[in-house]
Amino acid sequence: MSIQLLALKSAVQLLQEWTPTLRFGLSAGASSSAAASTSKATAARPSKLAKEHNLTAEEEAEIREAFSLFAEPMEGEKEGVIPIGDVRRALIALGIPASSPAQLATFTATLDPDDEGFATYGAFLGICALQLQARRRDDDEEAHRAELDEAYALFAGGDADAPAITLEHLRKVAALLRLDQPAHGGSGEGGGGGGGGNKKEGDGLVTEEVLRDMILEANGGAGVGKGVAKDEFDRVMRRAGVWR
Repeated sequence: MSIQLLALKSAVQLLQEWTPTLRFGLSAGASSSAAASTSKATAARPSKLAKEHNLTAEEEAEIREAFSLFAEPMEGEKEGVIPIGDVRRALIALGIPASSPAQLATFTATLDPDDEGFATYGAFLGICALQLQARRRDDDEEAHRAELDEAYALFAGGDADAPAITLEHLRKVAALLRLDQPAHGGSGEGGGGGGGGNKKEGDGLVTEEVLRDMILEANGGAGVGKGVAKDEFDRVMRRAGVWR
């Protein structure tokens, strides 16, 4: 089984998250990814209205631009209003069209409850927010599935479709990463009687007992032989905070 360097580092970090008994001194990797996600968060500030609808400043700007393409002036409406017949085209311009004529009818009824023939900017932004959030959930789910497959394959011998991660899989990963050997090579030989020479959990050491415990923790005690199915692996990683 050949795993490249980046994959090895990923496997180490995932193992580290899987069981709190492991200590590999790799906190730099975790903190760098946290820093990356923090730096992403700095951008132009959304308006109060956008914040109420959980929209970014960039999303708000795109909605305003699409609205302005079809907007007509109206007294008392700073952004103007959009003819109700143009709502469909505005949503298409934003890449968030209604999924069906029935959904479009629901949107127009919400936007124009009094049948006046137009929609205000605030109401239009609310509908766009719903559509964007639905798309975001779909995108997040797809991205998560790809991330899960990649992480699962690191443990399951490179096979994202394996029925379970087995004890043998974990042994191979631990051996490949040299986590089944003592961190400091020499101190174990001299013999003080009674089992003192056996490797226990020490720094960075993954014993057979730890591997078995990892499986039992993941599959709810269903047995080491059952291994860890992909959905169980997913739950472990969610609990460990690897992903949400």
